[in-house]
Amino acid sequence: GRRMTGRAFLLGDRIDTDILAPGALMKLPPEDLARHCLRAVRPDFADAVRPGDFVVAGEGFGIGSSREQAAASLRLLGVRAVLAKSFARIFYRNAFNLGLPALAFDEDGAIAEGDILDLDLAKAQLHNVSTGRRFELTPPPPPLLAMAEAGGLAPLLKKRFQAKERGHDGD
Repeated sequence: GRRMTGRAFLLGDRIDTDILAPGALMKLPPEDLARHCLRAVRPDFADAVRPGDFVVAGEGFGIGSSREQAAASLRLLGVRAVLAKSFARIFYRNAFNLGLPALAFDEDGAIAEGDILDLDLAKAQLHNVSTGRRFELTPPPPPLLAMAEAGGLAPLLKKRFQAKERGHDGD
């Protein structure tokens, strides 16, 4: 869906891929690995987060190794989108590949822990329901938006392949 509403979980700067998906635990099945997501900085995160919630962070979100499991763990826990001041390029791409929108947001203090956020991804508009403030975001490039709306690269490719098999290219 294009509209998403959930609670904000605030994190700081430089949340790296090892904090999101600890290297020592990479052999675990994805669902088990996800239980350790952000444990180093938010031990309660995996238990507290609910499908539809948002991660709001600072600079350099997803820096470190290129492990796709960092974005996958957030997605498995139900995180709908990540808002951060800046993203590591590989994390940014992995996130969209897995259907997790990653959007630049740098309004200091505009979102508090637990605020209810409503995001219209297609219009790139964020509404902090708790405070009434509204923000215009930079929309993701159209190919990435299409990927996020389809739920990731694999579902998008599957949808396109099925459309071709039915003999038309339309969405």
